[in-house]
Amino acid sequence: MAPIPTKAQLMELLAHSVSTHYADFTAAATDMGLTSSQAKTLTVLRRAPASMRSLAGTLACDASNMTGIIDRLEKRDLVHREVSATDRRVKNVALTETGQEAIDTIRERMEQTQTGLDKLSDDERAELFRLLTVVFPR
Repeated sequence: MAPIPTKAQLMELLAHSVSTHYADFTAAATDMGLTSSQAKTLTVLRRAPASMRSLAGTLACDASNMTGIIDRLEKRDLVHREVSATDRRVKNVALTETGQEAIDTIRERMEQTQTGLDKLSDDERAELFRLLTVVFPR
């Protein structure tokens, strides 16, 4: 039986996994002519439309930076602003169909991550998914 890894070993492996994934993501975003911040914004919006304030909080950036990011994404027809259904004073940002296609393409182009996941069997993928949702609940 394999030795049980320590929390420190698990944390080190998670840190390596995240940095590798992020480098892969950034390279794929760059290939699409997007900054990593712009691509991360598309990833967040993939879940649901969000207000500028919540986007800034989620992405840990200043609201003024968020405005510039959204302006550039909007010029490329990747997102659009819409009035919030619950508060007409708030503008939400939502993905356009082009934005959805862009983030899908970025994920498809993440070669290192795709190759690693391809090595897993269906059962291993299911178990990895289960474990990640335990460690990082949504």
